[in-house]
Formats: sequence, structure tokens, C-alpha cells
Amino acid sequence: MSMSVASDEQATRSGHGQPAGGDARLDALVHRLPPRLAGTVDYLLQPSSRWVRIPSGALLIVGGVLSFLPVLGIWMLPLGLALLAEDVPALRTSRSKAFDWIERRKPHWLDPSVSKNDET
Repeated sequence: MSMSVASDEQATRSGHGQPAGGDARLDALVHRLPPRLAGTVDYLLQPSSRWVRIPSGALLIVGGVLSFLPVLGIWMLPLGLALLAEDVPALRTSRSKAFDWIERRKPHWLDPSVSKNDET
């Protein structure tokens, strides 16, 4: 059984032998983030970071709900839900459906040749 070059590259980049969060689509989105933020998200998605990921996800959800306050924003809500989806199976199903929508409507978001990290 042979792995694709993209899978090998993702596994090497993430540093823990598999794509971020175990989903190649999530890894493709993480790879589009600025390098410093991508490293932080990779760290949070590692299985050993569960005790950091759960409180971070909960705080981001609270921040998203309180988005009417300065500094906080609605962007925090989906990010918090995505982090919690690693540990809550019901949210994992919703995250998978969101990735299916992205694949249909915004396929360029998952295209590794358009990565922001490769521009530097």
C-alpha cells in the first residue's frame, strides 16, 4: 500500500505521523494558516494536548457567543467548535459535514498548491 506524496508531506510537517486531527482536509486548512499560528494549531490537535485543547475550545466558544464585546468576534465560535470536535464525537460528525461543504463549494481552500505558507 503506497501513500501519496501529499500525505507523506503532511505527516512529516505535522511532526506526529498523521495529518492534523487525523483528517487530511483539516490539515490542508491548517497548512494555509500563517506558520506561527499553524504550529500552534498543530500542537493543539495532537492527542497529548487534550487538556489544553478542551479549555481552549470552551473559551473560544464563550468568546464567540460574546462577540458583541470589543476584541471578541464571531470567528471564535467555529474555531472553538472545531477544537472540541477532536474530543466530542457528535461535533466530529458536524465538522465532517462542514468539510464536505467546503470541498463542494470552496475546493481551492483545500488545494495544497495555493498554500499561504509556501509563498514565503
